[in-house]
Amino acid sequence: MTTMQSVPALGTHPASGSLPSRAETREQLSKATYDLLVIGGGILGISTAWHAAQAGLRVALVDAGDFAGATSSASSKLLHGGLRYLQTGAVKLVAENHFERRAVSREVAPHLANPLTFYLPVYKGGPHGAAKLGAGVFAYSALSAFGDGVGHVIGAAKAQRDVPELRTENLKAVAVYGDDQMNDSRMALMTVRAAVAAGATVLNHAEVTGLRFTRGRVTGAELKDRTDGTEFGVTSRLVLNATGPWVDHLRRMEDPAAAPSIRLSKGAHLVLKRTSPWKAALATPIDKYRITFALPWEDMLLLGTTDEEYEGDPGEVAVNEKDTAQILDEAAYSIRDQQLSRDLITYSFAGLRVLPGGPGDTSKAKRETVVSEGRGGMLSVAGGKWTTFRHIGRTVMNKLAELPGKPLAEDMEPISRLPRKVPLPGIANPDAVAHRLLVDGGTPGPRMAADTARHLATHYGSLSFDIARLANDDPALAERIHPDAPEIWAQVVYARDHEWAETADDVLRRRTTLTIRGLATDPIRAKVEGLLADRA
Repeated sequence: MTTMQSVPALGTHPASGSLPSRAETREQLSKATYDLLVIGGGILGISTAWHAAQAGLRVALVDAGDFAGATSSASSKLLHGGLRYLQTGAVKLVAENHFERRAVSREVAPHLANPLTFYLPVYKGGPHGAAKLGAGVFAYSALSAFGDGVGHVIGAAKAQRDVPELRTENLKAVAVYGDDQMNDSRMALMTVRAAVAAGATVLNHAEVTGLRFTRGRVTGAELKDRTDGTEFGVTSRLVLNATGPWVDHLRRMEDPAAAPSIRLSKGAHLVLKRTSPWKAALATPIDKYRITFALPWEDMLLLGTTDEEYEGDPGEVAVNEKDTAQILDEAAYSIRDQQLSRDLITYSFAGLRVLPGGPGDTSKAKRETVVSEGRGGMLSVAGGKWTTFRHIGRTVMNKLAELPGKPLAEDMEPISRLPRKVPLPGIANPDAVAHRLLVDGGTPGPRMAADTARHLATHYGSLSFDIARLANDDPALAERIHPDAPEIWAQVVYARDHEWAETADDVLRRRTTLTIRGLATDPIRAKVEGLLADRA
């Protein structure tokens, strides 16, 4: 077993093909003139940078924190058509969502997404009847061309065999439909890699301290590297503000008199250890509009979400006691008490949905994307949902092509002429990758555990083989980070050298699942920090 003292010495030499140093990236950002500077490394900014680079533009992407460090890693981890939108008659929207969902999960990132069966329980006295929900899930599946099977209704006994913790008292029937699931942090990171492969220059932990102006037009930004305090700047023909909950903060840098353009809705989630296997997820109606989810995810159970207006500092959003009680109370509609013990909670997180400004209940607000232009020519993009992240990138690109005077149109390939379904790095059949890792992973090192092979295959795809090579070259890197998690130390070195990990949280919360599992102990954090400090 690897000793505490030996781990910081591991992985001192970066793997071949490592990323440029932060100093080299800062120098490149400072010296070049970019066509597009994207401020904000959530999935909206990442997707736009990816599409803009594909279109031939010279693109820079910066974020004050980590990539997907805020809202984009605090989602319900779903790629879904939006069953509840059928209630409002948004048939076209659901069909478009299904197209994007299936494109991502089948052709763009099958190694990062997986199909998930949903059970929608119908209880006596509930907000919806079995006939209505049965018709709803049939229509929902029809809008995806029945690619996930035909929505139908089953009995309580069959449902409980698949979900042993399902509460069956007063359960009349269960409607069944299909959607997809992902690890949002990993999906975002792979999209960053795709943007870089297409030519973008990226830097996380780089905070915008001010904007650059030329004759009243925004032409770049002043930045500070939050890892060492270095100040530098980026010059760009156009700046895109994709800072999510902070979008109005940046708009006021452009125009101190800018009126608020968005409102925020807080969504909280709990992660629990499972007391039994789950073969399906639960989507339980709470009232006419809201559904609470119970999702088997990463060998755990994800519960949520809340939906309430938020007016505080976006950087301080967190799960409070009221959120926890609400989530557990709502989950109890359909889940037995033994699965809802607070002792099973390993982690909780909250994110902020960015909604168009205006009155009304946030739970009924549309998750639409709004693109606006400020008085200094800075574009701001806000809103949207994970499922349609590629569509949002294309939408912003179309807006760039249509700007007055068409400043970038001559230098970019029309989005209509770009490939529609460019795959993310590592694309592969995860079953085949896991099999190869099990067969080949023991040469010359120790045999890889089945859960580790499966974890690598479904989080890295074919890039898993690079991690396996690190583990084979240094057997200590083949050790598990924690006995109760599938991750191995080679993933930390890989995150450092290939995935822009700068802090222990970058590694433990977003590049692995240790924090979410409640396993990011102080000794493990210290080892990770030691490995990060050893970057050459």
